[in-house]
Amino acid sequence: MNRQEALSILQEHTQSASLRQHMLAVEAAMRAYATRFGEDQESWGIVGLLHDFDYEKFPNAEHSATEGHPAWGVNLLRSRGVAEPLLRAILGHATYSGVPRDTQMARALFAVDELCGFLVACALVRPSKSFSDLEVSSVKKKLKDKAFARGVNRDEVRQGAEELGVPLDEHIAFCIQALRPVEASLALGGGAPAGG
Repeated sequence: MNRQEALSILQEHTQSASLRQHMLAVEAAMRAYATRFGEDQESWGIVGLLHDFDYEKFPNAEHSATEGHPAWGVNLLRSRGVAEPLLRAILGHATYSGVPRDTQMARALFAVDELCGFLVACALVRPSKSFSDLEVSSVKKKLKDKAFARGVNRDEVRQGAEELGVPLDEHIAFCIQALRPVEASLALGGGAPAGG
């Protein structure tokens, strides 16, 4: 599967602009980590782009390992010929799936997923609505504020960095840097609506 095919799936199954924005952000962070670790940018990017494409239609509040998000999406992707390591990484980002994060790709997806959502929230409350002036210290201060971006699991942000083997401050800084070049596609910094 190439990026265009992945975008088509995302656009077919996800109407929410904020969810599309999230998946584009995770894609950018995954591509950056793929480069850092000497891995394939395309496959890592596709995993980031598609990890939540089924979330809107099948949110899975029950945390079923076999029904709803991400199992439903993985089954569709499997039928489209997506390679098993990519599917395992997508399953592994949902702790309740029971699939271990036993590859660098899987650990990276888990590590960037919650953090990217949080970084977008941090950028949106800045006067610039941009990553350009977002600093690690500001992000860490917001992480301590439980009322800010309540939906973000702070424990998973920390756990993700630990599993990836990257100190939290470095992980935050790395992801901010990864998101800066794509912020226009995320509808930040004066960019157009997210869509791909």
